[in-house]
Amino acid sequence: MAKKSSLVSCSKTIIFWHFIDHQFFAKRSQYSILLSPYLSIISYNVNGIRSAAGKGLWDWSAAGAYDILCFQEIKALSTDIGAIEPESLGYQMFCHSAEKKGYSGTAIFTKRQPDRIIEGCGIAKYDREGRILRADFGDWTLLNCYFPSGTTGEERQDFKMTFLADFRAWVNELKKERPRLIIVGDYNIAHQEIDIHDPKGNKKSSGFLPEERAWMTKWFESGFTDAFRYKNPDLTEYSWWTFRAGARANNKGWRIDYQSVSDELRPLIVECRQLGDAMHSDHCPVLMQIDL
Repeated sequence: MAKKSSLVSCSKTIIFWHFIDHQFFAKRSQYSILLSPYLSIISYNVNGIRSAAGKGLWDWSAAGAYDILCFQEIKALSTDIGAIEPESLGYQMFCHSAEKKGYSGTAIFTKRQPDRIIEGCGIAKYDREGRILRADFGDWTLLNCYFPSGTTGEERQDFKMTFLADFRAWVNELKKERPRLIIVGDYNIAHQEIDIHDPKGNKKSSGFLPEERAWMTKWFESGFTDAFRYKNPDLTEYSWWTFRAGARANNKGWRIDYQSVSDELRPLIVECRQLGDAMHSDHCPVLMQIDL
């Protein structure tokens, strides 16, 4: 049984937003801050939230005034995160930490009051790793997810493929109850050749295997839309770079972080882009604005 977390009330917050322009998402500091009617959702694998905080994560979050922050791979317990006092930035904090210390885990920081928070999907082997955190807001649901990586060997690749099958089955059932879904996070898969800097050289690499890419294709044919690719069909942007060999400086990256929305929400997507100037992790944030 998935665990439920209690909620804490929060005061209303005036949300400011940067002027929307094609180049804003890459260099948002160049634009004025304006009041926006749109909901802003960040998905960000922070590769250790305490490490990211030491690199200016909270100043960056405050400057962006985002409505909801979805962090993956937090590698911390809620008590560790609490030391940064996210309430001072106007956020309620909800965490689903892994049982293993310093590993995996997801967190949602939200300025909008959720109706319900549920940790996990009810499948123990995934819930022990803190991979799914659910928040219900009115008639729509947000899933913050950290998909497994298969880069450490065959056993974890098998675990990843089992997770993909189980996750899709679980979401299909959830969708019957909550059809208006937004599913964000680190999917650990580059879908198309445009989403990876060297598709030929990586065709046998975990994260770009044919069976993983086929799963993504079926996922986006089963009632979900890739928000970034929907708004930017021909644009090349990446969300992760290895720390090795100056990959980020040379933009040799992968797009493995996504904001998926159920197809009925697709017309409400305003924009979705990678914020490549954020340097708190080996990933960068993915920002979506949506008219909810």
